[in-house]
Amino acid sequence: MRNIAIIPARGGSKRIPRKNVKEFLGMPIIAYSIKACLESGIFDEVMVSTDDTEIAEIAAKYGAKVPFMRSAATADDYAPLSAVIDEVIANYRAAGQEYDYFCCMLSTAPFVKPEDIIGAYETLKGSDFDTIRPVVRFDYPIQRAFRMAPDGCVTFFNPEYAGTRSQDLEPAFHDAGLFYMGKFSKGLHDDERRAGFVISSDKCQDIDTEEDWRIAEMKFKLIGE
Repeated sequence: MRNIAIIPARGGSKRIPRKNVKEFLGMPIIAYSIKACLESGIFDEVMVSTDDTEIAEIAAKYGAKVPFMRSAATADDYAPLSAVIDEVIANYRAAGQEYDYFCCMLSTAPFVKPEDIIGAYETLKGSDFDTIRPVVRFDYPIQRAFRMAPDGCVTFFNPEYAGTRSQDLEPAFHDAGLFYMGKFSKGLHDDERRAGFVISSDKCQDIDTEEDWRIAEMKFKLIGE
């Protein structure tokens, strides 16, 4: 099997400026994603897709390749992740390089360990799924969620479950937002069958604001190392 890790990291982050190369407890945060991919040992190539020369230099310093720069069309605020992956796949194919599986690893995922990547890969390659992603179980049953009116009044989204015991309701899961792994031949936009790889909520942390960043650092000090 030939596999490639793709780490998207554009330079124009807005809510946390220069987020992808901001220092996270001693290293640029992108370095953690690069390190996890390299140490997993399952990738023939670990590359960073970026439009930014500083990010490219830091990526190379930590062992990733940047064989080409990302286009303006996939570097704006509205380009979907699937378009970024499609562009990378197209560039590699144009250079005559094919792979069996890809892993789109987000650049702000310091909690991901090599064993998480390996576990997802082993699950995917032995299945008929197109893609796999880490998922986390909701702490509380979504069937008993409330909606809130402007005056503060709350009502159930699903009133038929108002009297149902929590333990009798079907568990629900959400995307952990860490990485997406799939068949190189299909990319991310053509995944009809998607698998979930259950991980602990300890490894799930959005990093979209400065407050998120501080929480992530505190969490990492406790459980991430």
